[in-house]
Amino acid sequence: MKPEGTHCENKPILRVDGLTRVVGDKKLVDNISLEVCCCDVIAIVGPSGSGKSSLLRLLNRLDEPDGGSVYLEGRDYCSIPPRELRQQIGMVLQQPYLFPGTIADNIRFGPQQRGDSISDEQIEALLEQVALSGYGNREVSTLSGGEAQRVSVARTLANSPKILLLDEPTSALDQAAEKEVEQLLVRIFREQSQTCLIVTHDPDQARRMASKVMQMEGGRLVKFGSVKEVL
Repeated sequence: MKPEGTHCENKPILRVDGLTRVVGDKKLVDNISLEVCCCDVIAIVGPSGSGKSSLLRLLNRLDEPDGGSVYLEGRDYCSIPPRELRQQIGMVLQQPYLFPGTIADNIRFGPQQRGDSISDEQIEALLEQVALSGYGNREVSTLSGGEAQRVSVARTLANSPKILLLDEPTSALDQAAEKEVEQLLVRIFREQSQTCLIVTHDPDQARRMASKVMQMEGGRLVKFGSVKEVL
């Protein structure tokens, strides 16, 4: 868990060179290269089927590339064990997949996988970040969709990820919950100086949340720059 107000150095943290994924005769991700700097919040936009989610899955190694390279702080990510990589490049999916049990159990899971323990006080601090103070002993089965997604964010943040990947994190929520989760994420980006790539189908959401935008079409990166330049 990062301390609040972490100093932001605008230096490269992630480099992608020629990343490609092919399934059958279709290139889901086609020769993408980009550089992500510390504290960047990058919205990935484009029509359905343009490769947005496929790119995130490659960065998290949920899928393996057919070509190209990814470097995390100068280190080839293929040299990093997948479990360790997924702690450093955390991912929140469109649907919040939580384990049966309590919220605290879910938040403890990631640190336990690397042999660390997380105190009740640290869990409460994470829950405060996602506006669920005092919810640690609640069963996940009792949560609303918006609450479950906030727990998913807290569980990912418990690993102190260097980069946070968000795959349309509000698209499965009703309008009120979408607004709450979006505002929560913007606050976390600001207070934690969190580097983030967020897939969104909504250009207005990209404008509200991101500092940069990458536009994809047909698996290719067609435009990358400031929100004003791209949108």
